[in-house]
Amino acid sequence: MKLAEKIRYLREVEGSLRGLNRPMTQQELVAGVRKEQGKSISQSYISQIESGSRRHMTQSSRSLLAKFFKVHPGFLVDDPEGYHTELTSDLRTTEGRLDVWLLHASERFAGDPELCNIFIKLARQKDTRKTFLLLGAILDTPGLADRLLEALHPAAGANSHGRKGGRV
Repeated sequence: MKLAEKIRYLREVEGSLRGLNRPMTQQELVAGVRKEQGKSISQSYISQIESGSRRHMTQSSRSLLAKFFKVHPGFLVDDPEGYHTELTSDLRTTEGRLDVWLLHASERFAGDPELCNIFIKLARQKDTRKTFLLLGAILDTPGLADRLLEALHPAAGANSHGRKGGRV
């Protein structure tokens, strides 16, 4: 994937995460970076990157956007020719595959904003695999999911009892 595609994709995901139900615009990205990072990046710079007229970012711009999008700065470069995300030789690539799978799921469930946002939040976890293991342990403990849901979201917890075996 090229850098331009990655930035457009991240704006799309960020727009969904922020409840916009559309990709974040370049101008919204600039304003968000200024507000949340206290630094500026120009809309024309973003436009040049996305159009491919600027193929690389400066180190400071890469770092700024990586912090804003909560991705590793190394993600914000063109993938090498022949690079495949399907390779799973170690835990880090498993993390990457889980995160990509979750982001694709968020797109498939874009019509359900709550579920879409949960998939994106899961993908943003530092250790996605560990988060899934925790979820599995919660579901393996009888009644724990219902108790946690009721404690964290009382209205949702009350509605969960009619679901599949009373589980969430």
